[in-house]
Amino acid sequence: MSVLRMIYLALAVWGALHPMFWFVRWFGENGFDLGGLVAAWHVNAASSGLVWDLTIAAIALTVWILAEIAVRRNWIALIAIPATFGIGVGCGLPLYLFLRTRPLG
Repeated sequence: MSVLRMIYLALAVWGALHPMFWFVRWFGENGFDLGGLVAAWHVNAASSGLVWDLTIAAIALTVWILAEIAVRRNWIALIAIPATFGIGVGCGLPLYLFLRTRPLG
């Protein structure tokens, strides 16, 4: 495996674990309340802007993945879409780059 692919994989793991640490901590303090979590994301204009920035990035990444899947037929890379929306762009993007750079044989 190339150094670049190892970096992508490490970033995907970090992008999954680090944000989840904060989400688990929040749920521990506030209970499993998805509505409360979404409300917390919009507590001020700065955090709302960040949520929208990440949402737009997630949609753009999804469009890119779907467009490339149609051409490359790298079906396994589709798992980056649920990773993006279920975990976050910080996991989904490097995961997709990791899967995209694998040798297709």
